[in-house]
Amino acid sequence: MSPKVNEKAPDFEAPDTALKMRKLSEFRGQNVVLAFFPGAFTSVCTKEMCTFRDSMANFNKFKAKVIGISVDSPFSLAEFAKKNNLTFDLLSDSNREISKKYDVLHQNFAGVPGLTASKRSVFIIDGDGIVRYAWVSDDPGKEPDYKAIQEFLSKMN
Repeated sequence: MSPKVNEKAPDFEAPDTALKMRKLSEFRGQNVVLAFFPGAFTSVCTKEMCTFRDSMANFNKFKAKVIGISVDSPFSLAEFAKKNNLTFDLLSDSNREISKKYDVLHQNFAGVPGLTASKRSVFIIDGDGIVRYAWVSDDPGKEPDYKAIQEFLSKMN
């Protein structure tokens, strides 16, 4: 079951694009936007991550750290970040542990038996590690409401 609003966000550890192990708990004291996405280099995911990139001034204004998470390898994510000039951290959930903890693992993705990917989802976690906003989509083609995310963050500060 996905963590619910007002519940503690599950901590995790995963490699970033430089292979440095990162934990959610290292970002305590600041708002965090976890943006799970199905796969690097796909059209909707590229659009989503680039929309977050293009909104970084607002996220910075709201003192929010954006972290993208997918099941892609750190190497694929590094190339994805480079190609799209992404200025925020991308974490590799290649073992699917984070997606399982947040209950956002899409089974039989794209109708392929055994293929798994993260569901497109967004969690906003406050500086105390509490989930304050949660959005999860079973439709990989549906993008989050970027305006609603930013409006929510503006009210947290």
